[in-house]
Amino acid sequence: MLKPESIKILHIDSNNPILWGGLQTLGFTNHEDFTSSKEEIEAKIEDYQGIVIRSRFKIDKAFLDKATNLQFIARVGAGLESIDCEYAISKNVELIAAPEGNRNAVAEHTLGMILLLFNKLNTADKEIRSGHWNRESNRGHELEGKTVGIIGYGNMGKAFAKKLRGFDVEVLCYDILENVGDANAKQVSLKELQLKADVLSLHIPWTPQTNKMVDAVFIDGFAKSFWIFNTSRGKNIVTTDLVAAMQSGKILGAGLDVLEYEKLSFETLFQEDKTPEAFQYLLEAPNVILTPHVAGWTFESHERLAKVIVDKIKLKYFGQTLKAEL
Repeated sequence: MLKPESIKILHIDSNNPILWGGLQTLGFTNHEDFTSSKEEIEAKIEDYQGIVIRSRFKIDKAFLDKATNLQFIARVGAGLESIDCEYAISKNVELIAAPEGNRNAVAEHTLGMILLLFNKLNTADKEIRSGHWNRESNRGHELEGKTVGIIGYGNMGKAFAKKLRGFDVEVLCYDILENVGDANAKQVSLKELQLKADVLSLHIPWTPQTNKMVDAVFIDGFAKSFWIFNTSRGKNIVTTDLVAAMQSGKILGAGLDVLEYEKLSFETLFQEDKTPEAFQYLLEAPNVILTPHVAGWTFESHERLAKVIVDKIKLKYFGQTLKAEL
């Protein structure tokens, strides 16, 4: 394996300075390019052994074929959907992500959206600022006594369940992996979760299996009307079906940090002349909370994500030394 000083890392998105400084301290050579097109970066990527990205563009087969000396791709975030993972692995490129870095931020954001929506804090605040003092129409709901269903019980789902320990609620989780339940959430079948849940929180990646998972059939499978919260990926929900369920009363409210209409970079929403009808409904509905894909993007998580990436790159190249330190 090459020595750190021989390894050049290209940063193609800006990140917390801790990341750059940490890699530099370890002896790696850092270069940055935040403005060149994908094609321009492809023309020089053969010179680099590592890439650090967020979500600026997709790392596809064409890109990987030109990255002939690449040893790793580090994504400063939880998901790897912007990378052709299977092809990268076939070319012996290690994939590094940092779900540990922002799991607490996502958990707190999810809980915040639930409490805000249940207590109608968004509408009450707006009404008072407009000179209206409406107590009865802003009567809220309590989380106590509810059943919270979590789909996806990895880093994010587990962190959210931990936040719920202070509430008198039943927490159920569903995951494609077996035996992931713990003291904070009982693992059940999807059918049982749909039978019992009053609140649904999504903490799943965007994959072919989860793409458009929450559609009309999925929603109708719930025995009770319920609230839904999504801090995972926007394309996991069919927005038109979500809106139809809200209009029928099957879904009581929604907290969405992510939207089906987002671009892959997560930095922009959509670039269309006309706002989609379903999205217009969400913009006007009082029982909807919208945030711009920031659940995992706190000041603290910004630092933590950087530290996790540095630690994992350090482990890759200084594995024996790091183990000795532990």
